[in-house]
Amino acid sequence: MKPNIIVFLTDQQRWDSCGCYGQQLPVTPELDRMAQHGTCFSHAFSPQPLCTPARSCLQTGRYASETGVFMLDIALPTDEKTIAHRMSEVGYDTGYIGKWHLAATNLRYADPKKRPGQQEPFECFVDPIPEDRRGGYDYWLASNHLESTTQGYGGHLFDGEGKRREFPEGRFRVDAMTDWALEYLDSRTEEKPFFLFLSFIEPHWQNNRKAHDSPYGMAEQFEGAEIPGDLKDYQGQPAWLIPNWRDEYSHYLACCHSLDQNLVRIRSKLSEMGVADNTVLAFTSDHGCHFGKHNTGAKDSCHDASIRVPLVIDGPGFTGGGKNGHMASLIDLPPTLMRAAGIEIPDTMRGRPLQEAVDVNADAWRDEVFYQISPSILGRGIRNKQWKFSVKAPDKDGWDEVSSPVYVDEFLFDLERDPHELNNLVDDPDYESVRVQLRARLVERIVEAGEPRPEITSSLVEA
Repeated sequence: MKPNIIVFLTDQQRWDSCGCYGQQLPVTPELDRMAQHGTCFSHAFSPQPLCTPARSCLQTGRYASETGVFMLDIALPTDEKTIAHRMSEVGYDTGYIGKWHLAATNLRYADPKKRPGQQEPFECFVDPIPEDRRGGYDYWLASNHLESTTQGYGGHLFDGEGKRREFPEGRFRVDAMTDWALEYLDSRTEEKPFFLFLSFIEPHWQNNRKAHDSPYGMAEQFEGAEIPGDLKDYQGQPAWLIPNWRDEYSHYLACCHSLDQNLVRIRSKLSEMGVADNTVLAFTSDHGCHFGKHNTGAKDSCHDASIRVPLVIDGPGFTGGGKNGHMASLIDLPPTLMRAAGIEIPDTMRGRPLQEAVDVNADAWRDEVFYQISPSILGRGIRNKQWKFSVKAPDKDGWDEVSSPVYVDEFLFDLERDPHELNNLVDDPDYESVRVQLRARLVERIVEAGEPRPEITSSLVEA
């Protein structure tokens, strides 16, 4: 029988919040056990560190520039073929629980004067998501903008008939959503394999409170956490909706711990059902969080705090893989799921199945990842083990433009010497030969992503 597949997606979780990535406090003991049993990708990255675009990549295996979902509140086109569609075609029961964030298009991004042929505006922040905007999933219990229909304690999702399902009183959001995931698993039979996409909002903060809704009493045990190296020199002046990280970091880790406690429940249920050995379980996050250090948001920058994520996969094809040092991208996850389900990977998917990175003959695996940035800038970049090189489009608005014919150097980091990205070498003449090589490689990656071949110019031209 084909393996069952579960994606356990968190929101805005830094890789270094997890023990298997170096966190010293017991924030994620269950994920750490899963990493020991399965495969932990030590260098995993988001292809677009912003909620909606990253989720469009995860559902389609295509870059945000290709689907047009390059910003928040642009709906995934209803004619896009998702992983749910492809799973259904080969006999999977498909289910989605949690945050969707791919159904609404607001007026700004539907302006025909700026983007002829774009979608009509569609609002469903607090309303049920119509069936044609659910990405092809059979079972449905979700909200498009989970921040607007729920809080840490209290709120509701919508079922497949558009009816509200309220969180039980006093039940923390992660616990309640996992309750419903377990209910879904209990309803499965052995007649068909299942594909469940479980999408949490933690450890993202609650927008209307500008604070993290963590489980009552849990944050105190993480008050002694070591300060991440990239934040040590940052006082944490809050911007826009961003809480001060110095006040909120223990609550952030408490949210991560709550997710881990519920990962225990999912894995225990699979064992109880007798399907653990035939279930591919992938734990990851859509992007990281820099808490406002690099722009007025908390992500949408090239820094590892934004783009680097945890990625642990267990089950057939990944059991016993250990710590894998190959460069992995979330754009690789859809073809990975296709390979696990025995589905031919479509040419439209840009990534590669991570089974190939686990293979003992994985020497041919690429040594870099490519990413796109918006809306703080309209940017592109690549990252390998030593270098990170990022560019931005001059005179372009990252809120409104999808791509650019011209980019200019913005960041160059030597990650071996400067892992916390504190010393930008982009204007250092001694590194021009490095920049020349990385510009050429970045141009090729942009073209490989389906964009027109751009020109990348040096930031030293005007000096």
